[in-house]
Amino acid sequence: MDASPSPAAAPSTPGHGPAPGASAAPGHRPAPDGSQPPSGPPPVPGHLPAPGPPAGQPGPFPPVFPPAPVPASRLRRIAAPAGVMAGVLGAFALVGSVDPNEPGHYPVCPLLRLTGIYCPGCGGLRSAYAVAHGDLGTAFGSNAPAVIGYGIFAVVWVLWTVRAAAGKPVRFALRPVHWWAIGAVLLIFTVVRNLPFGSALAP
Repeated sequence: MDASPSPAAAPSTPGHGPAPGASAAPGHRPAPDGSQPPSGPPPVPGHLPAPGPPAGQPGPFPPVFPPAPVPASRLRRIAAPAGVMAGVLGAFALVGSVDPNEPGHYPVCPLLRLTGIYCPGCGGLRSAYAVAHGDLGTAFGSNAPAVIGYGIFAVVWVLWTVRAAAGKPVRFALRPVHWWAIGAVLLIFTVVRNLPFGSALAP
């Protein structure tokens, strides 16, 4: 009688998987390289595993998308234009309470004192005093560009406040041609108000 062991009883060589003919456990199949699959029930088709932290990092996953920023309230959006208007109104209140037509309250223009020539800003305080008291005719006669500037500021401030309250960006950019135009107007105004026929524009 042959006493050699049966193939099912032959020992397996280390590192080469189970012996030929040996049956694997139900639900487990050895990998081609001889490694054993992880223990546990086989994955269900179409089922994704629950998310977990990365290897070596305890705790939940960080958020994929950062939280949306909280929009500022309407009061905070109009805080800047309100602060600017408060400063302008405070300046007009100061000038309106201290008459610049009386000497000694404000410093004299250095160009006027040294040369007797009116600069573009001469009469600006008197025009602001007249505007504070509601006398637009006198204000325009004291310094016409200053009164026009007050009106432009009022329009820009209203647009700024409306857009800020609506949460829209506000941009006011002047090109070089605009600055050249403003400088040319002020230069012509200065020359005309110092000539005899332009005395109506002198303060």
